[in-house]
Amino acid sequence: MKIKSLALGVAGAIAIGSSAFADRGSDGNVGIIYWQAPSILNPYLSGGTKDIESSSMVIEALAGYDNNGAMFPRLATEVPTVGNGGISSDLKSITWNLKPGILWSDGTPFTSADVLFTYDYCMGEAGCYQEAKFEGVTNVEALDDLTVKISFADPMPNPYGPFVGSQTPILQQAQFENCTGTRRQECTEENFGPIGTGPFVVTEFKPNDVIQLKANDNYRDPSKPAFATMVFKGGGDAAAAGRAVMETGEYDYGWNLQLAPEVINQMASAGKGQPLAAFGTAVERLEMNMTDPSSNLDADTRSTRKALHPFLSDINVRKALSMAIDRTLLTEIGYGVAGKPTCNLVPGPELYASDNTDCLTQDIEGAKALLEGAGWKAGADGVRTKDGMKLSVLYQTSTNAVRQDYQALIKEWWGQIGVETELRNLNASVFFGGDPASPDTYQKFYADIEMYTNIFDGTDPQAYLSAYRCGNEPSPENGWAGENINRYCDPAYDKLLDELKMTADLEKRGEIGRKLNDMLTKDSYTIVPLTWRGRVSARSNSLGGVVLNTWDTELWNVEDWYRID
Repeated sequence: MKIKSLALGVAGAIAIGSSAFADRGSDGNVGIIYWQAPSILNPYLSGGTKDIESSSMVIEALAGYDNNGAMFPRLATEVPTVGNGGISSDLKSITWNLKPGILWSDGTPFTSADVLFTYDYCMGEAGCYQEAKFEGVTNVEALDDLTVKISFADPMPNPYGPFVGSQTPILQQAQFENCTGTRRQECTEENFGPIGTGPFVVTEFKPNDVIQLKANDNYRDPSKPAFATMVFKGGGDAAAAGRAVMETGEYDYGWNLQLAPEVINQMASAGKGQPLAAFGTAVERLEMNMTDPSSNLDADTRSTRKALHPFLSDINVRKALSMAIDRTLLTEIGYGVAGKPTCNLVPGPELYASDNTDCLTQDIEGAKALLEGAGWKAGADGVRTKDGMKLSVLYQTSTNAVRQDYQALIKEWWGQIGVETELRNLNASVFFGGDPASPDTYQKFYADIEMYTNIFDGTDPQAYLSAYRCGNEPSPENGWAGENINRYCDPAYDKLLDELKMTADLEKRGEIGRKLNDMLTKDSYTIVPLTWRGRVSARSNSLGGVVLNTWDTELWNVEDWYRID
């Protein structure tokens, strides 16, 4: 009997395409603008997309995903499969063969020792932001300088979590070996200027502002990158980024243009650039804090599972908040054709997309009745109370025009059902920055509800869904580095995750994935999805080689970019 297995079905390699240039550095400077400014260039110390994306041009993983979601080798000779012998027949180990001759940007050899060190760096006592990628790993060993074997406790049909995609790149052991444990955050020189194998090298980094880079003289392809230097500007807002590319031509590439469709079209009419759009896995959603964020609690208890939320722990409240929202109107106003209303945390690929559409119809009266039946009575001011407690929420997100439109509309709808809402919007570089000393990060979650988007690499959501495992929540003990942002914990969910880890049949994996999605959304309402966002960015008319990728970093093929004359 032939088993349909994820490990059997992945192609070994793909062709990236020929370059339109012959000499490294022949095309001068390229300008990139991300309105969420990078704060660090070490993805193991930050889960922020802007930090992961910017660092991906410098430090790389063993393999990546192309614009179709297919895996391809970066630092490895090929993608291991059962068919080529790289994955063991019992699915309990994967062996990567590293490309010979690869050098770090300082001219020293890249070896398996660097891969082992990176695993230890993340999985040491201090923890890291990407722990879910290493779930089930029992051992990483160097068989020789160019061979790495990763072993798992149980059969792992999808063994491509570690060192695949932009979230788990390889760190140079020689640079970071004195930056482990509690010293990791102190190593600013290393975290702001990692030595890498990627096409560019950092020459100057001003956190939350700008990165200056140059072509890596030791990059493995002697003809790439085409650009000698790069300016990576951060900060501002999405509108300024769009104008800088499509109207003024000041920059060549602008990321994540969360703008109204008519605004983007108006910018493009200036004739200096054009928008790019594609759908992947990005979902704008609300996360309900299952723990108490009250400032009256001590620092070791606030927003941790030591104290549950006083009213969001009531599923009736969470469900009512969801029922009151008109997702279709939100999406139409915020994204137009670049968005789709959704009830799912995992909207694609199709295999993992639940058929849940219950949330797509707004039901104000039903939400009122649900709260009333749960004992939440409307007061003279219209705000509901129960046992002397007011139904009043602090709802936070990062600052951009679309998100503030979402906040305003949702606040109005929640007001109609008797919920008082205070809005807070925070600078995106701070909100997604991961600074353990800041009270305003999305990981620390010192609010009742917060809204944001993040994505998963590749086409399999196992690691993404594993983020919501019990014990993976941010806390003072792990430097607020956990991925379980809403502090959800359900042993039944964890048990189903374990089943997913051991399942090879693709149809069965899809079935389990859909159940896990539903447990987080329509069964518990701890996550309230709003909009499946198409990724919209922009490139100048003089920039060639850009291929928008929704399955990995948008800068996945920056070495192939070139100047159009």
